[in-house]
Amino acid sequence: MTMESYKTLEIVRKNSDSSVFNLIINRPSHLNALSLDFVIEFPKALSSLDQNPDVSVIILSGAGKHFCSGIDLTSLSSISTQSSSGNDRGRSSEQLRRKIKSMQAAITAIEQCRKPVIAAIHGACIGGGVDLVTACDVRYCSEDAFFSIKEVDLAIVADLGTLQRLPSIVGYANAMELALTARRFSGGEAKELGLVSRVFGSKSDLDNGVTTIAEGIAGKSPLAVTGTKTVLLRSREVSVEQGLDYVATWNSAMLISNDLNEAVSAQLAKRKPRFAKL
Repeated sequence: MTMESYKTLEIVRKNSDSSVFNLIINRPSHLNALSLDFVIEFPKALSSLDQNPDVSVIILSGAGKHFCSGIDLTSLSSISTQSSSGNDRGRSSEQLRRKIKSMQAAITAIEQCRKPVIAAIHGACIGGGVDLVTACDVRYCSEDAFFSIKEVDLAIVADLGTLQRLPSIVGYANAMELALTARRFSGGEAKELGLVSRVFGSKSDLDNGVTTIAEGIAGKSPLAVTGTKTVLLRSREVSVEQGLDYVATWNSAMLISNDLNEAVSAQLAKRKPRFAKL
């Protein structure tokens, strides 16, 4: 079942009984490079999935041979030309800053989506592709996957989230080394670093494995799943004491629910729980 129509993306519900939806970067002839159209469409697509009560979990993947080859160089050239065309340096710089902020917001939309977003990475995951996956909640890849924080090779300071998110995933020293060298690293090394949770033998194994994991999450209480994502993201930015206070307040509002009653009843009856949509 195919959902809304986009130029750069495709939303697919592979099973009409499932609440797992696939969000696919769909520019295979351009190696899924991130264009200006993508920047507009991606947050809209995520918002539509977030607001759809039939959706519990989102799998982000790439069509064709690669996950994502980074920022579209035509789009990068267009931004550069626009920003240097004015005769007022201050106004041109302010316009460029707004453009960067809008591109950042497109990636951050993954974190703002209440539903978990799982990255299923195969082939190349370069530059902007790393920005995308570091914003995802869980990451898996196939053995053929390779990664590179490529921006320094294009004379750019990575500005869409990798430098902010990667250190808490792989450690500060590893993030610094990967960002300064722009070196290519394998799916196996990504697993060693903690960037991905598991490496699958092939693309089909990846697709099947991640779908199974996503279905498992989708079967759990949507209040508990969305709450866990929100609390973990919040806890990243605050002290342990502040994080504990936040989750205490969260649970004082959300804990007493039909989901809690259903989960306890199902455990006692040794049956699979059935939760209402969110």
